[in-house]
Amino acid sequence: MIGLAEGFLLGIISTCSVLAGLFFLKFWRRTRDGLFLAFGIAFLVEGVNRAVILDLPEPSLGHPFTYVVRLLASLIILAGILHKNYLSARR
Repeated sequence: MIGLAEGFLLGIISTCSVLAGLFFLKFWRRTRDGLFLAFGIAFLVEGVNRAVILDLPEPSLGHPFTYVVRLLASLIILAGILHKNYLSARR
């Protein structure tokens, strides 16, 4: 079971991640830069992942699901970086 302080901190991290994702999506709407979109989606995925961790029966054991989602978020950012670099190299 998760303690009160750990749950509180996970809630703060989740909220901040979702908020950062929304800011990046706002910047993407203004600029249409794919890197902002990638960061926005990655932070939203990571924020939802942290919220889901709160519902796991034993969140401190490190469920493989959480690591797969973190890997997905990192790959989204990597894809955004590669897309931006290769798109600007072609112009």
